[in-house]
Amino acid sequence: MFITEAFAQAADGAASSASPLGSGLEMLFLFAPLMVVWYFFLIRPQRAQLKKRQDTLSNIRRGDQVVLGGGISGKVTKVIDDNELEVEIADGVKVRAVRSYIAEVRVKGEPVKTEAA
Repeated sequence: MFITEAFAQAADGAASSASPLGSGLEMLFLFAPLMVVWYFFLIRPQRAQLKKRQDTLSNIRRGDQVVLGGGISGKVTKVIDDNELEVEIADGVKVRAVRSYIAEVRVKGEPVKTEAA
């Protein structure tokens, strides 16, 4: 027959010797190393990647070749403020782009020349 019979366990406390406090502590000892591994393999690298992206976006300047979030590539012609850039996507066609929607910085432009005193 394909169906097996199920039998009830003993109802007295003898079958289960672990107290509720002990099982909670055991669960803590099981999950603590998992949380440490989770931190070092997922959270920490993700934070480092986010910091690197923020640095890249904040260092965009005139002359950089960028790819916008929609896949359009262009050259930064003007930095308007901390949040917006002006990007030339074709000859004479300029659009305003939000920094956070820049997908990639392909070619870094030359630094702006300053006059030496």
